[in-house]
Amino acid sequence: MTLELHATPDEVMRAVGVLQEFCRARQVDENTLFALSLALEECASNIVNHALRHNAQQTFRMTLEYTGTAMVIELRDRGPEFDPTHPPMMKKETSDNDQQPGGWGIQLVRRFTDKMLYTREGGENVLRLIKRFNTPVEGNLHRQQ
Repeated sequence: MTLELHATPDEVMRAVGVLQEFCRARQVDENTLFALSLALEECASNIVNHALRHNAQQTFRMTLEYTGTAMVIELRDRGPEFDPTHPPMMKKETSDNDQQPGGWGIQLVRRFTDKMLYTREGGENVLRLIKRFNTPVEGNLHRQQ
């Protein structure tokens, strides 16, 4: 399933709602659904806020894939190149007042997904979030395009 979304917070929440319907139709358990929803909301919000800078004329694309052993969420945007799989790790020893804003959301995404894959293809950022169910899905990740 593919959805074209405008760079607005409402569209981020629409994407989360579509993901939830898609997962429930495939009987994905509620814990996995929560993890995927949180990861999608964080990543899509980053696209809206940073890559597309709240420009509602800009769009990004979400593709959902259910493999039977995993859920794969793919997000594509035409914003500046940014690889969220390599942001600086947050330091725990600093106080809240010393922290720079941002960065914690990606840590949550890492915690709630099994794999994040980033590539730059044809001027687009392509981020794939993978949440496995019970078995590894390495052989199922590459789709024919």
